[in-house]
Amino acid sequence: MLNNSPISKYPALHYVLRWTLIIIPVAVVIGTLIALFLWMLNWAIHYRFTHSWLLYLLPVAGLGVHFLYKLYGQSAERGNNLIIDEIHQPGAGVPKRMAPLILVTTVITHLFGGSAGREGTAVQIGGSIAHWMGSLFKLEADDIRIVLTAGVAAGFGAVFGTPLAGAVFALEVLTIGRIQYTSVLPCLMAALIGDATVAAWGVQHTPYHIRFFTTGQTILGNHLNIDFWLLIKVMIASVLFGLTAYLFSQTVRGVKKLAALLIKSTWLIPVAGGVIIILLTLILGKPDYLSLGVNPEYPGAVTIVSAFEQGGAHFFSWLWKLIYTAVTLGTGFKGGEVTPLFYIGSTLGNTLANLLNAPVSLFAALGFIAVFAGATNTPLACTLMGIELFGSQHALLFAVACFIAYFFSGSKGIYSAQQTEITKYRFFKA
Repeated sequence: MLNNSPISKYPALHYVLRWTLIIIPVAVVIGTLIALFLWMLNWAIHYRFTHSWLLYLLPVAGLGVHFLYKLYGQSAERGNNLIIDEIHQPGAGVPKRMAPLILVTTVITHLFGGSAGREGTAVQIGGSIAHWMGSLFKLEADDIRIVLTAGVAAGFGAVFGTPLAGAVFALEVLTIGRIQYTSVLPCLMAALIGDATVAAWGVQHTPYHIRFFTTGQTILGNHLNIDFWLLIKVMIASVLFGLTAYLFSQTVRGVKKLAALLIKSTWLIPVAGGVIIILLTLILGKPDYLSLGVNPEYPGAVTIVSAFEQGGAHFFSWLWKLIYTAVTLGTGFKGGEVTPLFYIGSTLGNTLANLLNAPVSLFAALGFIAVFAGATNTPLACTLMGIELFGSQHALLFAVACFIAYFFSGSKGIYSAQQTEITKYRFFKA
């Protein structure tokens, strides 16, 4: 492609044009599938709102998800980790069936009330489509790595409406302590085009707002743009955000290991997970911790959006969501971890704001991005996500929260295939 054209004499221009021609169709297809996925997901969630009895079929839904992957999944069962491994070292490839399988099973999970997210689905759709189209274009192994990474960027940027964060996330999530800049331009193009495609299909993202502004403080007659007392509170909260990210990762792994240890018939594991979710909901007497947690099932429900308001979350809302999500994902249901991490972080931020006498909407936003940063080891991407979602006024606090949470979240995040180039600190054992 373009190798023998006159433009090949100009390497930079050749590189840009070549990757533009490759990325545009890839990102448009990914963005279109993400738009379809978001539409189906929204339908499934609101359908369950009006048919609450569907929750009692969650064990049956789990059984269906299990056999769909057993019969058709093959290597697709490894999800995001398979894509990360393929980027590091191309092997058997990413199966084409991954995209439809994860789309359908994620919608099933949410239709029946499972607590999961959507980032895993978006990343797997992006990776599967990118690998398939890269094969159609007969790309070499090194180019397949780049187009796979760009597919992750397109999926992530499109599903959350954060193209800059999506591009950086795709680069940062691969290896702790290293970013390979060879894929920067394709990733940025893919994320922007994927996001624009979703918008062109008329799919809108949930807006979030920080209702707090600071003008800084004056010390010894000198005006500073930062309130140091607020900064100290942010640092304290960020340590707890990081520890919560660590708790989440360990709990999901623990549920998987415990289920495999106690239940020998693998098909019974998702059935048991569904039963536990039903029992927890009956005990609590409310459905707040089911599904995504973005839209309220009833007036006064705790959601990510409500966490930005005073009184919009209960003291242990974050812990309940963590438990629900760990049980759902740890017993074989499909989706992602990131939106539940947004819920956990924003509701924890709401709780900590009340304890520290700090601005609620600001701390909800900080928890939103910082717990995610810690769980995925992507502090730079999450800082940029904060700016894209909430504006740039609190960019410094976003960075402080994300990087502190990152350092206090342990050596391993939610992606087991993520490699380590440089350990965070010597007292964290890989």
